[in-house]
Amino acid sequence: MHLPIMLDLRPVGYVLGLLLVALGGLMLAPMALDLARHDTNWHAFLETAIQTMLTGAVLALSCQSRLTRSLSLRQGFLLTAAIWVIAPVFGALPFVEGAPHANFTDAYFEAVSGITTTGSSVFTGLDSLPMGVLLWRGLLNWLGGLGIAFVAMIFLPVMRVGGMQFFRAEGFDTLGKVLPRAPDIARMLLVLYVGLTLLAALSYLAAGMTPLDAVVNAFATISTGGFSTSDASFGKYSGPAEYVGALFMILASLPYIRFVQLAAGNPRPLLSDPQVHAYLRWLAVAVGMVAAYRLVTGEEATEPVLRQSLFNIVSIFSGTGFGSADVAGWGPFPVVVAFLVGMIGGCTSSSSASISVFRWQLTFLELRAQIVRLHAPSRMQAVKYDGRPVDRDVLDALVLYVGGYILTLGVLIIAMDMIGVDAESATFAVWTSIGNIGFGFGPLVARTGTMTDFPDAGKWIMVLAMLMGRLGLLTIFVLLMPRFWRW
Repeated sequence: MHLPIMLDLRPVGYVLGLLLVALGGLMLAPMALDLARHDTNWHAFLETAIQTMLTGAVLALSCQSRLTRSLSLRQGFLLTAAIWVIAPVFGALPFVEGAPHANFTDAYFEAVSGITTTGSSVFTGLDSLPMGVLLWRGLLNWLGGLGIAFVAMIFLPVMRVGGMQFFRAEGFDTLGKVLPRAPDIARMLLVLYVGLTLLAALSYLAAGMTPLDAVVNAFATISTGGFSTSDASFGKYSGPAEYVGALFMILASLPYIRFVQLAAGNPRPLLSDPQVHAYLRWLAVAVGMVAAYRLVTGEEATEPVLRQSLFNIVSIFSGTGFGSADVAGWGPFPVVVAFLVGMIGGCTSSSSASISVFRWQLTFLELRAQIVRLHAPSRMQAVKYDGRPVDRDVLDALVLYVGGYILTLGVLIIAMDMIGVDAESATFAVWTSIGNIGFGFGPLVARTGTMTDFPDAGKWIMVLAMLMGRLGLLTIFVLLMPRFWRW
C-alpha cells in the first residue's frame, strides 16, 4: 500500500518570504520620494515596508531548513500562484494605511491589477495623490511584468500550460526541475528589462514628460501594465509621447526570449519568428481599419486620427491599458475591433496576456487540419509551426486552454450579470480583467474611466479574472483539485 505524498510547503514559503523582503525593501523608494517632498504620506510607506519585510523574514527563516536547489513541479505551481495572490496583499497596504486611504477591497484590486499588469483602476484623483503613491503603482506594474517574463520563460513551459511546452525547445528546457538555470536566465532578463525601461524613460523625457511621469510611464509601458500618473492617462500627453508609447508597447509585447537571443548576438530568431510577423501584421490591419473608419465617418484631421488610432489600438492589443482618447466615442466598429484584438493579445513569452498570438496561430492551424481530415479522412495532416511538427500534447493543452478561456469568460460575465451589473459593463469588465487589458467600456466605466462604480462583489470577480488570466487559468484550476495536494 502506497501512502499519498503530501506536498512540502517549506521551500515555497522560503522563496515567498525572500520575495516579500524584497517587496518591502522597494517600498522605501516611494517613501524616500515623499520624504524628499515633505509629504507626510512617507510614514505609511515606512510602516508597511517594515511590516512586509518582517513578515517575509520570519517566513523565510522558518522555512530555511527545507531549502533545496530546485523546486518540484507541484511546488512550482504553488509558488507561481502564491506570488500573484499573496504579494498584492502586502502591495495593497500602502493604499490602506496612507493615501488614498482605500478600503481593503479597493486596495487589493489596485495591487492585483498592478502586479498582474492589467492596468484597471478603482482610484480617482490620481493627479492629486502623493508622488510616492504614483511611483508605487508604477513599481507594482514593473515588478509584475518582470515576474511574468520570468514565469513565461521558465515555469509555464514546464507546467505544460496552454501549449507552452512547445517553447521548451528554445534552449531553456527545464523539464524535471523548475529552476536549474534560473539565475542565468534571470540575469539576462533583468539586464534587458532594465535597459528597455531606461530607454523608454529617456524617450518620454525627450517627448516632454516630467521626470516622475517619464519613469512611472516607462515602468507601466515596458511591463504592459498601464498605470499612468493622471486620471486622463495618456490624454495628458498628446503628440510625440503617443508615438513613443506605441513603439515601446509593441516592443514590450514581443517574446522576451527573442530579446535574450538578440542580446546573445543572434538576431535571426527575432526576424524570422512567425509569431512576431503575425502580431505586427494583425496590428497593422487593426490600426488601419480603425483609422480608415474614423477618417471616412468623421471630420478630424488625418494626423491626430492616425496617431490616436495607433496608440490606443496598440495599447489594447498589447494589453497595456493606456488611453489617450475616448475609443467608445469613435463608434461601434472601433469598439468591435478593440474587443477582438483584446481577445488576441500580444506574443507568448512576453508580459502581454490574453490568449496570445501563438495560441491563435496554432488554433487556426489545428482547425485547418481538422477540415482537411473531413474531406480526406485517410490523409495524414500534421500540424507544423515554424517548420516544426507540433506534438499532440501541445495541441491538446492548447485546445483545453482556449476552450477553458472562453468558457471562463462566459461564466464570469454571467456572475457579473447576477449581481446586477448591466450587460455591457459586465462583458467588458470580464474581458479586460481576464485578458489583463486594462481598458474599460460601459456605463459603469464611463463616468470616471475607472472601475470604482462597480459593486464590491463585481470587483472581486474582476480580481479572480485578473489572477486567472495572468496565471494561465489552469494553474488556478490545478490548485483546486484535492489530488494536487496528495499527489
